[in-house]
Amino acid sequence: MKLSLKLGLSFGLASGILTTLGLLVGLSYSTQSRLAVIGGILTIAVADALSDAFGMHLSKESESKNSGFYVWESAYSTFLAKFLFALTFVVPVILLDLKTAVIVSLAWGSFLLILASVYLAKRNKDNVLLVVAEHLLLGVFIVFCSYLIGKTVNNFFN
Repeated sequence: MKLSLKLGLSFGLASGILTTLGLLVGLSYSTQSRLAVIGGILTIAVADALSDAFGMHLSKESESKNSGFYVWESAYSTFLAKFLFALTFVVPVILLDLKTAVIVSLAWGSFLLILASVYLAKRNKDNVLLVVAEHLLLGVFIVFCSYLIGKTVNNFFN
């Protein structure tokens, strides 16, 4: 796979999973509203995916050594990965009650992060357990911060 596509895919995957999980957990604990969570996920899938793609475009463009096609491939693959991975989190929210959907989404996001981490560790000949632990720990930290924000907003405004 081309480097530009790998960059976009890995960035989009991580951002799609962690941004969406953070939003899902934060909104579910602050609003307890399925509608708000679905709206948030769809917003992440479109607006944040486009924003991240633009950020990738600018980042790669700032490295003057990159050609225009490389820059656009990185941006396009970032958008597509983030858009698709973020959308997968809508399914449990639509099909399940919100508390169960949060648990299922956390499991799904963890599974995806573990798969990506194992792949990267093996490809780079790194210790698989250390890479998986590092990535899951960072993911837990991000989601926990979002949980705290959601609980704080709920406590402050209710």
